Amino acid sequence: MASIQKDIIIDANPSDVWDALRDFGALHTRLVPDFVTDTRLDGDARIVTFANGTVAREILVDCDDARRRLAYAIVSERIRQHSASAQVFDASDGRTRFVWTADVLPNEIAPYMDAQMDLGLLAMQKALGRKAA
Repeated sequence: MASIQKDIIIDANPSDVWDALRDFGALHTRLVPDFVTDTRLDGDARIVTFANGTVAREILVDCDDARRRLAYAIVSERIRQHSASAQVFDASDGRTRFVWTADVLPNEIAPYMDAQMDLGLLAMQKALGRKAA
């Protein structure tokens, strides 16, 4: 199984980043606008439409306010296994350390997922990062 981990600093208050991350149905408006174009809730899942046209059903596994950690999973015909978590930590100067981990099968899909996660992080930094003074 391929494991992908992203660890970045976002120039934003950790409580603001957590508030956007935990808003499971507002992915396209709060956390990663332009990377995700639509999110629709369906029970304990969200149907996510990405800017490249891909649609995924992401099932909420856990949302832990105390640890500021959200976990979700995807099961589809193309992806045999996808479990992911994103967690918010305090960094220096009121900034946020954001850690995003995804475990995927088949291994051949890992380069695509890695690149998609990079695009997601860029969208997140754009949406949440403080504007330069």
